Amino acid sequence: MASEGTKNRSDADHCFVCGPMNPIGLKLRFSVQGNQSTGKFISTREHAGFDGVTHGGIIFSVLDDAMANWFFLQGARGYTARSEIRYREPMPIGATATIDCEVVARKGRLVKLKARAINLQSGNVIAECDGSFILKEFGQLPKKWR
Repeated sequence: MASEGTKNRSDADHCFVCGPMNPIGLKLRFSVQGNQSTGKFISTREHAGFDGVTHGGIIFSVLDDAMANWFFLQGARGYTARSEIRYREPMPIGATATIDCEVVARKGRLVKLKARAINLQSGNVIAECDGSFILKEFGQLPKKWR
């Protein structure tokens, strides 16, 4: 299960969140269209923190990877420079979250993005994350974001 758009990108095959070859990874699939990347995450008991909820570190990893996939799926490379997460409500084990991410701003090599995890059953926001990424390569980013 590779991320859509990564046909020729085997450099992330072992990514914990989206790598299809990581035996203990989440193997999430993301797609990108214009200004947004999207995906879906289903929490299992292996992702538990306590009291039947998903570990916050897993949720953060999913949101960080959603932001990174916005440029990765377009052939660009970069690294998380800064990230801040706000948890809104617990994600129960077994819940499904839709993940969305959008570009907020870009200045030179710095790209600012915002990602959210939304409980598919309730429609409530589980967590939202603001991230800044330093691009190393620009790949095929849309002109307005290069």
